Amino acid sequence: MSPRSASVNEELRRRSRERLLHAAVELVDERGFEATTLGDIADRAGSARGLVSYYFPGKRQLVQSAVHRLMHRTLEEALEREPRSEDGRERLARAVDAILGLARDRPVLMRQHMAGLLQAEGFVECPEQRRLSELLGDTVARYGSADVTADYPMLRAQLMGAVYAALVPGVPMPVPALRAELFQRYGLDWELGVPPERNAGCGAAERDLSRFFATGERTEGP
Repeated sequence: MSPRSASVNEELRRRSRERLLHAAVELVDERGFEATTLGDIADRAGSARGLVSYYFPGKRQLVQSAVHRLMHRTLEEALEREPRSEDGRERLARAVDAILGLARDRPVLMRQHMAGLLQAEGFVECPEQRRLSELLGDTVARYGSADVTADYPMLRAQLMGAVYAALVPGVPMPVPALRAELFQRYGLDWELGVPPERNAGCGAAERDLSRFFATGERTEGP
């Protein structure tokens, strides 16, 4: 049997990493961070347990990368959904709604993510986090910022603060109120994006996240 080509090996590694990211998001969303072990994640992904350390230094880094993947793909999906818009104000509204929607629909996962960011290592530098930064930076630029390098970190801080406020145990702020505050700050009309009333009666959050984790054939895009 001839050895596998470099491209085949690269594709297998890509799929293994994607499966680990997908499994990490599912399990932490179901059980929380502390109750999820690296062994659990490897088992759910169908991977050898030693393979996890090949891609990630530890559980915190794996989970942060997984959540950043979910965030950037959720944001990307919101920005590109039909009818597609190039209007900067509409795109910023969609970005706000996408991030606040994750806090509303996946509180366990996002609460664990916010707690992880307060640990000593802070943000994990990874492709998922960089793609999220690129999308938010582009959103700020399309909104009309004259200084993206200053305005992007402010938007990021505003979104993180809103997510934190929505998830504080015992005293969470309602997402519509947080949305209203952000929309007022950025001069966005309430009807832009996906107003909360459009989500009324939609039921529980979608559980299948597989579309955000490309474990099959390679497709165009991130």
